[in-house]
Amino acid sequence: MSAPRFDVAGVSVSPDHYIDGRRVASDDTFACVSPIDQTPLGDIASGSAAHTDAAVTSAARAFSAWAALGAPGRLPYLQRFADAIGRRAEAFAVLESVDAGVLRSRMAHGVVPRAMQNITWFAEHAMTLQDRVIETPQARHLVRHDPAGVVAVITPWNAPLMLATWKIGPALASGNTVVLKAPEWAPLTSSLLADCAHEAGLPPGVFQLLQGPGNVTGAALVSDARLARISFTGSVATAKWIATTAAANLVPCSLELGGKSAFIVLADADLDAAAATAGLMYRNAGQVCLAGTRLLVHADVVRAFTDKLRAQVERLVVGDPRDGATEIGPIIHLRQLERVQGFVDRAVAGGARVVWGGTRHPFGAQYFAPTLLTDLRQHDEIVQQEVFGPVLTLQTFVGDDEVVELANGTDYGLGGVCYGDEAHAIAVAQRVRTGFLWINSFGIRDLAAPFGGIKRSGIGREGGDWSFEFFCDVKDVIVPKQPFKASFSHR
Repeated sequence: MSAPRFDVAGVSVSPDHYIDGRRVASDDTFACVSPIDQTPLGDIASGSAAHTDAAVTSAARAFSAWAALGAPGRLPYLQRFADAIGRRAEAFAVLESVDAGVLRSRMAHGVVPRAMQNITWFAEHAMTLQDRVIETPQARHLVRHDPAGVVAVITPWNAPLMLATWKIGPALASGNTVVLKAPEWAPLTSSLLADCAHEAGLPPGVFQLLQGPGNVTGAALVSDARLARISFTGSVATAKWIATTAAANLVPCSLELGGKSAFIVLADADLDAAAATAGLMYRNAGQVCLAGTRLLVHADVVRAFTDKLRAQVERLVVGDPRDGATEIGPIIHLRQLERVQGFVDRAVAGGARVVWGGTRHPFGAQYFAPTLLTDLRQHDEIVQQEVFGPVLTLQTFVGDDEVVELANGTDYGLGGVCYGDEAHAIAVAQRVRTGFLWINSFGIRDLAAPFGGIKRSGIGREGGDWSFEFFCDVKDVIVPKQPFKASFSHR
């Protein structure tokens, strides 16, 4: 029997899993608490091994019929799925703001429209993938992208709706069935997403939702031998465990694991523009994997740049993410806030200087002040490790060779930013080892382009054809151009 729905800021939410087209309750639950003010939001069903088995069984059972529809047959379902998200735009904005501390204004104007596009763009792009022809003198090769099977999608708490749809879109469009594992610290918009899938009429088993802790629900899911693919965004430590577990069943994994990206300010940069963009690195309380948190600034302009950045930071409004004036909201969890504070405290104890911030913000218990640290060495922990909070570091350089060495001097390689004369910036960017890098800009993304990192920032690429290369089995159907004569002879 399903548990009663509960109300969060006027939005009706189911606390249950979504398995085989219906809501399924659990005896075990976990508390969902708002990071804004620690208000309890409700008790969420916590999945057991039995729930996971039921979800994967249903997804496996639904796969053949969903795959057989082909891209044209799946398109109407996915268009209705996106439309259902759009009809609940305000509910998604309210819910994720309360549940994850994301700015309500950003949800309404950026995330929800992008979530809809994540579904429709991939559904439409799937129509172009089949029967690509490669002509050779001997044969015609008909290259197909066939759906792989049951896909496990595991998303983090910093952008639950965006990252779920970013993975679900191409997985479903490819003809796979999906089991989504919601983030434990921010599960509510995933539950609302299941309502949208149900309203859109997705056949039972095509989309499943599991909730619960990673070491229980997540562990049961990734160890299931029936999975065809695992797509994960999260920490390096968890990714290593997932990859090791999946290897036992030879299940391919796509892993997006965050970064420690460089924000390079060359001597010929537009300092006003660079400082304005650097201020964006505090967005979502610094809980953004692709943020350029390591400021690498040419020694000739460091004082002027720092003054301009300070002016940007002093104007930032820290507060309730439901307030349209707020620019920086809370840290997701007290445990994460303590982690951020620990990084800063250890850095200061090791000789770092706090330029501004460095402590909790007085607005509330889970708020941390925008922070800048300098007087750092390349091997310092806070330079090398991802903090995932509103903390930037600043180092200086005097030449291109030095800044490239600093930029490449961590185990991460997700993104980056470079401000300077365009030709100069491109020349430096080409030498930085990273998955992508913005020139005189930040955050420009297109679904047709590849996204992903190198080194400890992950394995694989998402977006465009790259998503389909992962979620599909690529098959070559070979048709000879001349009558084929079987013979053991080599003459």
